[in-house]
Amino acid sequence: MALVSLMQNGLLVPFGSELAYFNYFWLRDNCPSSWDTVTQERIFDILAEADDLNAAAAEVRGNYLWIAWRNGHESQYDLCWLEQWHKEESRIDVAIRNRRPWYSNHYESMARFDFNALLDRPAEVLDWAEALLDDGIALVSGMPNTDEALQLLCEFLGIVRPTYSGNAFDVRMKIDPVNLAYTNKALELHTDEAAEEFPPGIQFLHCRANEVAGGNSLFVDAMAVANELKKAYPEYFKILSEYKVPFRYTTHSQDVRAKQHIIEIDENNGEVSGINFSQHLADIFDFPQHEMDVFYPAFRKFGKMMQDPRFLMTFRLNAGECIVFDNHRVAHGRTSFEEGSGLRHLRGCYIDRGDLRSTYRVLKARYPNGGRNI
Repeated sequence: MALVSLMQNGLLVPFGSELAYFNYFWLRDNCPSSWDTVTQERIFDILAEADDLNAAAAEVRGNYLWIAWRNGHESQYDLCWLEQWHKEESRIDVAIRNRRPWYSNHYESMARFDFNALLDRPAEVLDWAEALLDDGIALVSGMPNTDEALQLLCEFLGIVRPTYSGNAFDVRMKIDPVNLAYTNKALELHTDEAAEEFPPGIQFLHCRANEVAGGNSLFVDAMAVANELKKAYPEYFKILSEYKVPFRYTTHSQDVRAKQHIIEIDENNGEVSGINFSQHLADIFDFPQHEMDVFYPAFRKFGKMMQDPRFLMTFRLNAGECIVFDNHRVAHGRTSFEEGSGLRHLRGCYIDRGDLRSTYRVLKARYPNGGRNI
């Protein structure tokens, strides 16, 4: 029988030639009896335990660690489960995936899905969600020309997330525009709603009509650009990932402000997870003036790199198509179009990235081989 050693604050469990340490509070907090069997929510209150919590006895029994606590409670833990936690292999999140960088030629290979196929075969939503996690962008075709179709498409992945523009917004020319998007002017590359405290995650742009001369869509994988910046100008990358920049959105009835990192880092794997970039919504940078000497060169270099033809994907979005992309990772814009040359109407909305990851986890457990392989 393998011997378990009781210590002051925890115990040592042998795994082969290695001893693994586990804290008493962690063990008691994660006793199988601590969880509701139906909801899987924790029902045990670790705050009610004595400060000197410890085990009266512990031993390995077959494939389990058995513990008798001094207050009379007994716990039993699967040794394989404990070993996974010791090796930091447990709780692997399938939704934390390595992102694939892409460049200007990505349009032909961009993941494509059909609205009716997503509607009829829920398993295919898994592949769509995976493409958004890996590439940050995908195209859905066959969209009905209705507001309800966009709402339904969003609900395949999550819940529509309102912003200061409401639950949805319509991009078309307006007589008294509050946003440059509602004109025929070119839109520089940007991410949306950087002035919000928590900018929305996944953006949907449903093309309802596009008859104009011009008005091509522009998309850039800002992660690929940031990775290139890190390699060529590491000091610039450091500045843009550490400084927080002020953004502001104002109308007659709104004054929305927030500070954001230009480059965001994924704390799960250290990858670049996104950016916050919008010269239209950038407020007056408020660093000490001497720090502007180092900030502006970094900011300008990154912005110019995003405009580099190597990274810039350009195409025409057609009626019945919906481009779906990670608003943090993918910067977007458009070329100008000729006023009076026809109708151009895009309807947009957002969901949070947390909804996307949640849907992916559920569908991955249900269809481990992928939706299109069923």
